[in-house]
Amino acid sequence: MAIPETALVLFSGGQDSATCLAWALDRFDHVETIGFDYGQRHRIELDCRDTLRAEIAAQFPQWRGKLGPDHLLDLGVVGTISDTALTSDAAIQFSDTGLPNTFVPGRNILMFTVAAALAYRRGARHLVGGMCETDYSGYPDCRDDTIKALQVALGLGMDKRFVLHTPLMWLDKAATWELAEDLGGVDLVELIRRESHSCYLGDRDHLHPWGFGCGTCPACQLRSKGWEAYRANPPDLATTP
Repeated sequence: MAIPETALVLFSGGQDSATCLAWALDRFDHVETIGFDYGQRHRIELDCRDTLRAEIAAQFPQWRGKLGPDHLLDLGVVGTISDTALTSDAAIQFSDTGLPNTFVPGRNILMFTVAAALAYRRGARHLVGGMCETDYSGYPDCRDDTIKALQVALGLGMDKRFVLHTPLMWLDKAATWELAEDLGGVDLVELIRRESHSCYLGDRDHLHPWGFGCGTCPACQLRSKGWEAYRANPPDLATTP
């Protein structure tokens, strides 16, 4: 039985957020999505969002009636004040802080805050994000402590109890693929493999067994490694592009 409440999913169009969308649809009675244009160096993920939503509705009738509106918001200020490899053409490398320069300071904090403001108006108290501190690049705003503190702050600041769900927090990428299979079978795995996008460089020209991407950036390497580990115990799913 689905929980008779509304959830709002932070939906970027990547593997993690697509899996989180399926997770929410499996649990809640009504699910809406929110995405952000924050001046990222490519819009590939944003373009993938519509395809993923349409295909989920088409291929999974048990979720079709639960999938509500999408909200795409402009957060260009993030790109304006950032100097990172995700918001410019800079080469991907580690900075003096020890973090990769793909880290966009404040991005997830701001996104959850804006999502909570929208959720307040939409009558949703469940916010779902794909943050993870198992297989990740060390981003401090992906850590469990950050999300827990943010949940408290949002609840106090809006005088409304929000629940911030991060179903991937303690999963590696292989386990994330496994979760997708548990939720929607090999059809969902194949949909996420082909239609989601994780590559930092926005490459949609090269299709690998794990999906589209350049194959060399940190996001592609992480996704590839997770796919190989997941496929070590393969379901009945072809991997030839």
